[in-house]
Amino acid sequence: MKTRLEQIFASHPKPAHHFEFAPLVRNGLRGERIDPFGWLEDEELPETKEFLESENSYFSAITGDLGELTAEIFDEFKLRIKQTDLSVPVKKGPFEYYVRTEENQQYEILCRKKIGTEAEEILLDENQLAEGHEYFSIGSSSISPDHRMLAYIVDTDGSERHTLYVLDTMTMSLLEDVIEDLYYGLVWSNDSKTLFYTRPDKAMRPSKVYTHTLGSDPTSDKLVMEEQDDRFFLDISKTKDDAWVTIDSSSKTSTESYLIDANSISASPISFRPRSDGLEYYLEHHRELGFIIVTNDIREDFRIARASNIGDSWQELIPIEDGSKVEAIEIFEKHLVVLYRTNGLTRLEVISADLTDSRKIVTAEDVCAIYPGANPEYDSTRFRYEYTSMVTPHSIFEIDLENFEATLLKKTEVLGDYNSSDYVTFRTWAQSHDKTMVPISVVHKVGVSLPAPTLLYGYGSYEHSVDPTFSALRLSLLDRGFVFAIAHVRGGGEMGRSWYKGGRLLEKKNTFYDFIHCAKHLIDSGLSRVDGLCARGGSAGGLLMGAVATMAAELFNTVIAEVPFVDCLNTISNPEMPLTVTEWEEWGNPLESLETYDLMASYAPYENVGNFKYPNLVVTAGLNDPRVSYFEPAKWVARIREKSPKSNVILKCDMGFGHSGPSGRYEAWEEEAGFYALLIAAISR
Repeated sequence: MKTRLEQIFASHPKPAHHFEFAPLVRNGLRGERIDPFGWLEDEELPETKEFLESENSYFSAITGDLGELTAEIFDEFKLRIKQTDLSVPVKKGPFEYYVRTEENQQYEILCRKKIGTEAEEILLDENQLAEGHEYFSIGSSSISPDHRMLAYIVDTDGSERHTLYVLDTMTMSLLEDVIEDLYYGLVWSNDSKTLFYTRPDKAMRPSKVYTHTLGSDPTSDKLVMEEQDDRFFLDISKTKDDAWVTIDSSSKTSTESYLIDANSISASPISFRPRSDGLEYYLEHHRELGFIIVTNDIREDFRIARASNIGDSWQELIPIEDGSKVEAIEIFEKHLVVLYRTNGLTRLEVISADLTDSRKIVTAEDVCAIYPGANPEYDSTRFRYEYTSMVTPHSIFEIDLENFEATLLKKTEVLGDYNSSDYVTFRTWAQSHDKTMVPISVVHKVGVSLPAPTLLYGYGSYEHSVDPTFSALRLSLLDRGFVFAIAHVRGGGEMGRSWYKGGRLLEKKNTFYDFIHCAKHLIDSGLSRVDGLCARGGSAGGLLMGAVATMAAELFNTVIAEVPFVDCLNTISNPEMPLTVTEWEEWGNPLESLETYDLMASYAPYENVGNFKYPNLVVTAGLNDPRVSYFEPAKWVARIREKSPKSNVILKCDMGFGHSGPSGRYEAWEEEAGFYALLIAAISR
């Protein structure tokens, strides 16, 4: 008997594309390779638009038959989430800053109150700013040290190229200082008159740092630094004690930090330590201890060192336990707080600045996530941290660093009858192809009939860790009997630097094998139903989805691949493409290494489309996506349609968005409700 989704697919004819284009012939280390749908890379071709619109129409037809279920789930989201809400105010100088949301409004409202008063100042109402735009996102914002000027950058098409505006909060009027084409990051000089900002090059690499003095002509802005090496990105920040502006130049494997006295911005940036291949370091500054450095110079999983001045030797500051990776450090006048990752989970430790006392913050659950919150003030004696698990809603605590008493400031309210004890979360381990044990975080409702339909999520690239966190939206799946699981596969950072190295470059296939063996483990352990195992991932995780859908199609019922990096061999072979050169340190360079070329050719989903039945495929793209070009998923879908006509695949290309999909919260919830409806229909008979 066919599932409901199979019946829907059977009732709608697939798009019939009849375009007569010669295939592109690309050269590689193995000679010529044929790209039959390379013409889709030309966004200006009428046929490209026709293809995308046809696929969007088909997507709408399939999902339209699930409109009632989608609306039901969307209503559940709205009934479960407190739509008019307020964040915990954060003290900074004489003000408390916070954001709030209002029911039926898509975006946040940034506000502040002067401490000791109740008069609210609305600084930015994003709902008003977003009017007339299909997409709206504030990429960065920064209040000046004197709290008068608010600088912010806006993206209105998802391209991640922003426009700068400066608001005078005393008059609530915008200055004439408007600057186009900025990347993320804004830093004020201590005199509140000068802004540091970054610009991307044509490949979307932030390669230049400028300063702009308020009231001056932007064309006269000073170029502070330009990074010539195409592997390195520039990022700007400020030390917590406001002593230094930092410019970090980072590749995937090396970093170099430059410093500018925040009180003498006309000075040239000074390198803290010259770059060295494989050396990473990240700086903070303490008025007594000097520079605090998190570095991998002698310990793969990083250590914490200090140096009194630029150019001084680095001395170990805090001993690190074996098996722990240092993730970050938070600086206070009298305390240091270290974020560690141990056995795949985050932990926090508070250490006195004189190094005589240290205490770990105890978590209530074994499988959870804990990390620093908003702590902008250097001289504060209170530390905010955030806590969540797959059954515990996002919570903000504040701990008194003197007496170690913790106070819960806010737990995100889940409306209705939610009770965390109605759900169970735990960690299980799958044995991969090479005997490596891979952790899986699991959550399901107590009493659910096992084995159950399951959604398995994965990413596995760039040392990014997918932590076990709560989702109010996810309850709509759990309450319908789904198991949700996260496969913490190699290529991510969950188990330390070696875990990352074990899933990149020539070891990349471990990421795919790990995910497949996690899927098999869920079935073999009696958690997942054989015909109900679904998978989801996006971007580099979308490559993972494409790879496992090709390598183990029989395992999965449905695969959701969001903005998937599925044409990786062609993209990484083209240095003119955005971000390609810096990506060589993550994936390898198939233009120079035959081993890399052969490896990528063996797993690239677009290169390996076969004449077999794929799982149901739900694929998304963004026309303005600067990270994964729209044509990667489009070409992949086109090739599947040609070589595997019996497969059920739908493609949605957002024609006005970028990498992150819809920007409004209701729009995002509606899209998520549609995905859930597809998953539910895929396992329903």
